[in-house]
Amino acid sequence: MPSSPARDSPGPVPELPEVEVVRSGVQRWAAGRTIRDVEVLHPRAVRRHVAGAADFRARLVGRSIRCASRRGKYLWLPLVDHGDEAPVCLVGHLGMSGQLLFLDPTETDERHLRVRLRFADSGPELRFVDQRTFGGLALASLVGDQAGGQIPESVVHIARDPLDPLFDDSDAVRRIRAKHTEIKRVLLDQTVVSGIGNIYADEALWRARLHGRRAASALTGPQVRGLLTEVRAVMSEALAQGGTSFDALYVNVNGESGYFDRSLAAYGQEGEPCPRCAAPIRRDAFMNRSSFWCPVCQRAPRRATAPRG
Repeated sequence: MPSSPARDSPGPVPELPEVEVVRSGVQRWAAGRTIRDVEVLHPRAVRRHVAGAADFRARLVGRSIRCASRRGKYLWLPLVDHGDEAPVCLVGHLGMSGQLLFLDPTETDERHLRVRLRFADSGPELRFVDQRTFGGLALASLVGDQAGGQIPESVVHIARDPLDPLFDDSDAVRRIRAKHTEIKRVLLDQTVVSGIGNIYADEALWRARLHGRRAASALTGPQVRGLLTEVRAVMSEALAQGGTSFDALYVNVNGESGYFDRSLAAYGQEGEPCPRCAAPIRRDAFMNRSSFWCPVCQRAPRRATAPRG
């Protein structure tokens, strides 16, 4: 049996495909609806809203949701303008166990229900459920970005992701090769390229035949371009399958799990034969998590790269 990916960590964090699946569901069920009431059941769920739970509720009631947007692992719901000095949005981050669920108001409350949004049409309500309370919701001002769009002020430092139509491969290659640290660390740096987490970093590196401890600055331009191509491919495939679910903590807005975990070649497969060469997949400790790699297809560097910067 493959080893558990959660052996040395609380569990995988939802990455771009999982968050995009949730965004799509929120768009379907929330766009155009008006918020009638907000109930904050745990203050930690709105801790990033510095004005507190009462202000959070007061500023949401009566607002209509325009759409659901995303950059990397961050979601936000732009709200219809109410004469604010700046456009406002509801920002959400799922953390390790956050769930945004649309359920009939008669459904029993979940054990870890943190925030509830009821709508004026009395239809399905939006529930933020978070067992580990690492995720959260907050209100933020929207500011203009370089492409003429709008993005939450709290998310401006997050880079575009490889599935973004405006993602610039040439710029990403340049920024990645400028980093004097391990390529896997660079892939996880959301200020360089967003949306990639531990699962899809390992999968893309395996597909590109690159070891995660290779120095990013030592890779050639074609190698980095090839890696970004594999990142885009594996996340697109995962998205088509509803994302990757290793436990009940990641689900879409209907409470359904994704099933891309059945297609993983490296991540979580310690001891299993590499699908390409049949060598047993290895596992290393990495940043309080795990890295999974093939010792034949992904040759390790002779010396570990010393992280800098």
